[in-house]
Amino acid sequence: MEARAKLQNARISPQKVQVVLDLIRNKPVDIALATLELTPKAASPILEKLLNSAIANAENNHSMNPGSLYVAECYVTPGPTMKRIMPRAQGRAYRILKRTSHITIVLKEEE
Repeated sequence: MEARAKLQNARISPQKVQVVLDLIRNKPVDIALATLELTPKAASPILEKLLNSAIANAENNHSMNPGSLYVAECYVTPGPTMKRIMPRAQGRAYRILKRTSHITIVLKEEE
């Protein structure tokens, strides 16, 4: 049995999220939560909230024991990119890409 939580169109670059996801992959949820709480990255609060949601899904929807859960899968895929223009000198315009992410966390029970 597995429980998952998904966040779509998060306004953070997938590259920034991937660094933090690598820290919590295949860890028990209590260690993963402690890691996210102490990691000074922009993606940490977002992933902490998503992990808490996945734990609640496991407990309420699938009747899983929260003490025996671990992060089985966690991945990020790029979402839609917003394209913006920054005016530059001599009438030029530079493009700014505001990237978004789709983040998924899958929890499973240890056997």
